[in-house]
Amino acid sequence: MKLSVAQGTALSVGAVLGTGVISMPALAAEVAGPASLVAWVALIVLSAPLAWTFAALGARHPDGGGVSTYVRLAFGPRAAAAVGWCFYFAVPLGAPAAAAFAGGYVADVLGGGRATMLGTFLGIVGTVYLMNWFGLRISGRVQLVLTGALAVLLLAAVLTALPHARAVNLTPFAPHGWAGVGAAAAVLVWGFAGWEAVSSLAADYRNPRRDVPRAAAVAVVVVGALYLAVAVTSVLVLGPALAGSPAPLADLLAVGVGGPVREVTAVVAVLLTIGAVNAYLAGASRLGAALARDGALPARVFGSQRRSLTFVLAGALVSVVLPIDLHTSMLLVTGCFTLVYVIGTAAALRLLPPGRTRAGAAVAFAAVLGLLWLTGPPALLSLVVAAGAVGYQAWRSSRSAKIVSPSPISAGSTAPNPNTKPSCPL
Repeated sequence: MKLSVAQGTALSVGAVLGTGVISMPALAAEVAGPASLVAWVALIVLSAPLAWTFAALGARHPDGGGVSTYVRLAFGPRAAAAVGWCFYFAVPLGAPAAAAFAGGYVADVLGGGRATMLGTFLGIVGTVYLMNWFGLRISGRVQLVLTGALAVLLLAAVLTALPHARAVNLTPFAPHGWAGVGAAAAVLVWGFAGWEAVSSLAADYRNPRRDVPRAAAVAVVVVGALYLAVAVTSVLVLGPALAGSPAPLADLLAVGVGGPVREVTAVVAVLLTIGAVNAYLAGASRLGAALARDGALPARVFGSQRRSLTFVLAGALVSVVLPIDLHTSMLLVTGCFTLVYVIGTAAALRLLPPGRTRAGAAVAFAAVLGLLWLTGPPALLSLVVAAGAVGYQAWRSSRSAKIVSPSPISAGSTAPNPNTKPSCPL
């Protein structure tokens, strides 16, 4: 069944509007105060050329491989492998952070702090691992229902809490200086990762060249409006209490509606996170196996979906016990996503024809390059991962060359005739 513009828009919105929105307003306010709104606006504005670039690539090269396909066309298999590695190895780091968002809502209801958050993580990741091990899948319709529930929850929080807004909560506007805006922008990349999915879905549209750009344009408006509405309302209503809140969406609903809203938002947060983590683990299990099939990862470790899935689980369990705070963990993950965008938009500069489309790709390339720099030292992980992919392929190529290299006999000597008797030395 081919996608219509409406269906493609819904899937694109679902890909971008992820779990981060339930906690990102608080994380951004923690590092920038009310000035975090500047970072929100900047990321929303950036979304337009970024989404347009990937939509243009999808319209011209409709293929399920998405960014990896474009990078392979532009720069070859080693660069494509680097993109695959950045996506794949970001998942074990990102799963604990995503579960931590839901864990904050559960802890807000049950108490228990860090222990409750850890238990929520183990429950979510364990459930998703078993589902994928036995081949159970959350359908695309259920994913869209979960995303729709989140959108309704966001709208309800905004509409009911906005009457309680106070302009005084905008002061002081930049308590951490303007450098905090850059730090907030680096964190917010988490919530805007997913525009590359627009291009991955291109082959499923009825008319990719016409419908992909339309769906991307509507998705940018919908996502931008929802994000900005939630961010502005959170700052104006919650004020200083927003920074560091483990459950800002529940706080907004408590102000606007009251009653058992914290329990409801905790359930929604857990279900939404299960859906999101399922999508990432299911995709990663396939990606790891595909990379192993193409020689970009060792087949002994990643050669099947179950092996790849188990590696992701093991990596997530290791990540959750590392002495890394949530903010740094998010920067490590967004650094990997941002490098994918850097390489993907660079590929667009080579593949797209001259004109406004390529100019938009140039703007997107410059912007994501700036975001990679704003990520700071955590961005080095993405560079290490990409270098590891290139290095592994180079090592594998040299090893294969040695195996198939001609022997000394075939290279410089004449092979003995099996029908000729050797001469006697005496």
